[in-house]
Amino acid sequence: MTGAPEVRLVPHTHWDREWYEPFQRFRLRLVDLLDEVLDRAEADPRFRFTLDGQMAAVDDYLEVRGENRDRVAALVASGQLAVGPWQILLDEFLVSGENIVRNLELGWARATELGGAMRVGYLPDEFGHCAQMPQILAAAGFEHACVWRGVPAGVPGHAFRWTAPDGSSVRVEYLARGYGNAAYVFSDPGFFTSRMAELGRRLRPEFGADPVLAMYGTDHSAPVGSLVKLVAGLDPASVDVRITTLAEYIGARDAADPTLPVVRGELRSHAAANILPGVLSVRPQLKQAMARAERLVERYAEPFAALFSAEWPQRFLDLAWWRLVDASGHDSVTGCGVDETATQVFARISEAGHLGQAVRDRVAGRLARTVARDAVLVLNPTPAARRDLVTVDVEVPWDEVALELPDGTRLPAQVESRAAELLHEEAAAGADLGLFLPRIHGRELFGLEITGWRCDPAERLLEFSVARHGGEEPFDVEAVRAAVTGATGAWTIRIRQAARRTVTGLVDVPALGWTSVRVVPGVVAAGLDPVAVEVTDDGSLRITGADGTVLDGVGRLVDGGDRGDSYNYAPPGTDTLVTEPESVRVIPGVDGPLRRTFTVERTYAWPAAMDWTADRRTGSTARSTVTMLVDVRAGEPFVRLDLTVDNASRDHRLRFHAPLARAASSSHAEGQFAVVERGCTAEGGFSEYPIPTFPAHGFADAGGTALLLTQACEYELLDDALALTVLRTSGQLSRNVHPYREEPAGPQIPTPDAQQIGTTTVQLAVLPHDGDWRSAGLLDAAERYRHPLHTTLGTGPLDAPPAAHFGLSVDGAMLTSVRRREGALEVRLVAQSPDATTAVVRGPFTSAQRVDLLGRPGSAVPVTDSAFQLPLRPWEIATVRLA
Repeated sequence: MTGAPEVRLVPHTHWDREWYEPFQRFRLRLVDLLDEVLDRAEADPRFRFTLDGQMAAVDDYLEVRGENRDRVAALVASGQLAVGPWQILLDEFLVSGENIVRNLELGWARATELGGAMRVGYLPDEFGHCAQMPQILAAAGFEHACVWRGVPAGVPGHAFRWTAPDGSSVRVEYLARGYGNAAYVFSDPGFFTSRMAELGRRLRPEFGADPVLAMYGTDHSAPVGSLVKLVAGLDPASVDVRITTLAEYIGARDAADPTLPVVRGELRSHAAANILPGVLSVRPQLKQAMARAERLVERYAEPFAALFSAEWPQRFLDLAWWRLVDASGHDSVTGCGVDETATQVFARISEAGHLGQAVRDRVAGRLARTVARDAVLVLNPTPAARRDLVTVDVEVPWDEVALELPDGTRLPAQVESRAAELLHEEAAAGADLGLFLPRIHGRELFGLEITGWRCDPAERLLEFSVARHGGEEPFDVEAVRAAVTGATGAWTIRIRQAARRTVTGLVDVPALGWTSVRVVPGVVAAGLDPVAVEVTDDGSLRITGADGTVLDGVGRLVDGGDRGDSYNYAPPGTDTLVTEPESVRVIPGVDGPLRRTFTVERTYAWPAAMDWTADRRTGSTARSTVTMLVDVRAGEPFVRLDLTVDNASRDHRLRFHAPLARAASSSHAEGQFAVVERGCTAEGGFSEYPIPTFPAHGFADAGGTALLLTQACEYELLDDALALTVLRTSGQLSRNVHPYREEPAGPQIPTPDAQQIGTTTVQLAVLPHDGDWRSAGLLDAAERYRHPLHTTLGTGPLDAPPAAHFGLSVDGAMLTSVRRREGALEVRLVAQSPDATTAVVRGPFTSAQRVDLLGRPGSAVPVTDSAFQLPLRPWEIATVRLA
């Protein structure tokens, strides 16, 4: 390499939408920055700017400066401003695969409206990258990506080929020295020439014959005003510098270069950059809220509306997805921001959940009008016929019950509880009886409807009978007023409700369909499947699986100190581990042939805080209580566990241990459209200690022990157990001095809410098994666990005929999305298997066509008898439009 180095300078900003300041405070700075960028770009056509690969920054700006939309569009069209393709720079491990797709879909659409998206999957600051990202990009038509964190050691230059589990790949531009490798060059314009030449010479070996990519920008930064002038004044004999956009630089590279080294699967190496793995476990309420809202929108609201609603609630679902995507930012759902940011993110996610719930309930409510009011509507979110338990609160007087299906089949049920007949009673003077009547609204009284009443002067009693449905005739409250007028003395007002039972029973529901079911008197024999649970002296469990696999010590809790921050865990120099509870109490619950529950209550004395001077936990302790609801159900090969931690300590990490049934040197975890295998170590090499804690989204499995999850969690495979982080607390956003990280990850700002003082809940299930995750059917088990049947009481006439309706079925693949798009039904399928498979889809359609992840049409898929068969590669993601 002789001659002056060639440098391609990319002015840009990395815009953290919300982080160590809340969103609106950062937006004020964003508006100032983009005002300046627009002015400079319009003043000099040589100026270029790359806006961080996310449309959120553009949208946030235009919401304030709407009058500048045409200015932005003109600069995008001229190539001076590169925008998109993402809506927001997300965290890839803390959201569903579908969330990632919708993020790209939204960003691409918004950028297209403004003149066109950057055709680079720009992912500059994500804390590692999921295994299927190359396929997601390739399936959307991308040939290039650009990353920084997580790249393993051994990548010799500035590019590699990144291959997904299905074999699809993209060329990756590797920001080996970060997205700000040229930021320092402009810190003093007087040294600009020498520093730029030095940068070109220093990076030249990594780029070989290619021009050096110099990323000029960093967090929330704007380029210096003299940028174009400085570059124009350089001596080309010393260094050849041209200002460009990232899209222009990468677009000039050969996407099919056969000489590139190949990297397969997820990128979670600590070899060349920090990946900050502690964000997986901090502020767990954000991860819970995200998973809950995603399920409501993806698996209930969209499919039910697509299949059973006369109109498609597009705007409501759009609003839900905007909020989910907005909250998926790598400084948002991660919880590594200040408390104000976490509060705002939680509210945004909750709104998305409310929107999904509203759409789901609207569809279910309309269907319920076709179901008799003495029956129950049951909806199945799973694309396979399902026999499962439902729990309903019904007005029946019987203590021995069964569930009756539309065809007359009766399935077993059990009564779990009985509501008291006396709902309310109070004393009142006769002269004041009329004051009670304003509590009646039409027929409604105490949330129920009046079915009858009586006024008995002899007993001095005014009594109302109430039930869920009081009849069609209006209630005459004036008749009651007339009856109590002139009453004297001391009276009793009494409200009695119809006999009610909480009933749990088995029900059969068609694939992605619905059925009506009635509670009837009678007994149908039933029994729990052979999953046995015993409580040991320390409050942990001995679980014996249906195949005889035994796990002894499930739920052992290990609490240790954490002197880290929201980005990285770190133990104190001298740690104190607490493993034994002070007391254990077992509280009986439901005990029936279909469902058995009990609660294990344990109290612990955990060190109250960190002694920062001594680098150890304090000698003083704080008492905390952990309750664990144990739930065993008929037909389920797993045990459900609901943990509630009443935490009173600071700066510590609490982990749930599930012992292995047999030795294991690797684990498997379901993530985003894939199941990933991981070992017991992590690759290091940079300034961060390579702790082998990993993310799991649907399940984590090793050595015959599977943990089914309702949210993204952090786990670690130990010698004898899977350790799941239940709680990790920290009082600092980042620490300047951190034993597991040499450099700060952000400013040192207190985050008292991240100490999680108070109640934290975690839901999981434990499945003992022989064989591997595939033979144990963990994908199906996790699907059933995370997506319960949905019930709604019927509101139709009593003579409404029983009915069951099939919706859509899928065999041979997992279903991740059902929605209406461009007037058609669209489904997304994933072959979550290392072997090729054939997906078989049956439903209300006559033609089918493959489309890419952005909805662009592809090849036709033959349909016969309302079904199609689609061969899929191992781990392939396929989207099909149905008419």
